Amino acid sequence: MFAEQNDTAAQADPKVRGPFPILSTPFTESGEVDYDVLAKQAKFVAWGGCPGMIWPQSGDSVDLLTMDEKKKGMEVLAETARSLPTSLCLGVQGKDTAEMLEFAEHAEKLAPEAIISRPPDSGKTEDDLRQYWNALAEVAKRPVILQTTGGVAYKGPLPSPQLMIDLAKEHPHFGYIKEEAGDVLGRMRASLAEMPPVRRVFSARGGLHWLKESDLGSEGVITERAAYADVLTQIWELQQSGEDSETLKDIFNKFIQMVKVKPGSLRGANLYIWKKRGVFKNLVSRNYGPGKSTPTTPKISELKLSDEQVAAAEKHFEALHPYLKEVTPDLS
Repeated sequence: MFAEQNDTAAQADPKVRGPFPILSTPFTESGEVDYDVLAKQAKFVAWGGCPGMIWPQSGDSVDLLTMDEKKKGMEVLAETARSLPTSLCLGVQGKDTAEMLEFAEHAEKLAPEAIISRPPDSGKTEDDLRQYWNALAEVAKRPVILQTTGGVAYKGPLPSPQLMIDLAKEHPHFGYIKEEAGDVLGRMRASLAEMPPVRRVFSARGGLHWLKESDLGSEGVITERAAYADVLTQIWELQQSGEDSETLKDIFNKFIQMVKVKPGSLRGANLYIWKKRGVFKNLVSRNYGPGKSTPTTPKISELKLSDEQVAAAEKHFEALHPYLKEVTPDLS
């Protein structure tokens, strides 16, 4: 009986697979988090067909929002996701174990389908990471995706594939890996060779190498490209069917050209597309201070694109048009 339970526990959750785009944090003109637009964004991702979505996880949403803002955003998304077919994955990380656990305990109360966590800002050794994630394992009751890179304040080591494998062996709800560190292909091969206990490996890095990594065995992508949810879904479905390699290459190449449009930061042309698609109201962002420091009060700016940048965004978005869902979604 014990062996049977272990075999069952080692199986990957079918809901944690495929494109899980990270939501971009929307702001009002005054720089407050726009929770209504955050909810609309979740509905857009579900309309686009993605099996999952993640928030908060990108640097600005983790570093530049207050604890209360992140908790409220989690609550808004948990309530919104109850009526959606798309799985919600909440980000739980912190400068140290105590801060991470506060987010993890809050997330658990909201019962998302999954949790994701990056290394702690204060981590200095791999043992620090092991202790941090072991503490998370005591709180989390659902699949946990581990991100192999830290935030801008993290100066510790890359978590080794062996650490990921060890944690997967020790905790049946671990073994889901967002791989974007160092020798990504080599690390992926090492983790994929240990399935199970490794349950799922996701591509990342903006999706730029998704096709090559899927050939190795990655089973989805985690990237802040939710504005292209319908495109990500089609790429995933073509990967799974294996029936039309030429169309897959075409849509993927056009997607890559789109996300390379300058300014290429996630608060650059990406925001322009969010507004163009009727989800965001503006191009407002919060920003880091000098040297990627966290300002004591929010530092607000609105993106200004040159005519040339707008033309490039329009050109490459139009190239994607054959692969976009035509019907405007009802995001009310």
